[in-house]
Amino acid sequence: MSTKLSKKELVKRGSTIDPTIHVGKEGVSDGVIEEIKTQIKRAKIVKVKMLPAAGEDIKDVAADIANRAEVKCVETRGFTILLCDPKIAEN
Repeated sequence: MSTKLSKKELVKRGSTIDPTIHVGKEGVSDGVIEEIKTQIKRAKIVKVKMLPAAGEDIKDVAADIANRAEVKCVETRGFTILLCDPKIAEN
């Protein structure tokens, strides 16, 4: 994929996929970060669902995941985080 995608295009693509990673009460572990990295390499766009009982702010969790997994957070909506490979996203 040589062209970069806008946020609007990334959100559109993300709306067609189901969450493949779930974050529970234990929060974001190293295992979750590794799984995100693996799935980003394969699919380029990943959706993460966070359990409401985790009791953390979704935007803080999204920023933490993006930083630790070296990915771009495209959008947070409800308890869902859309992540993508930074190589395919416009700045």
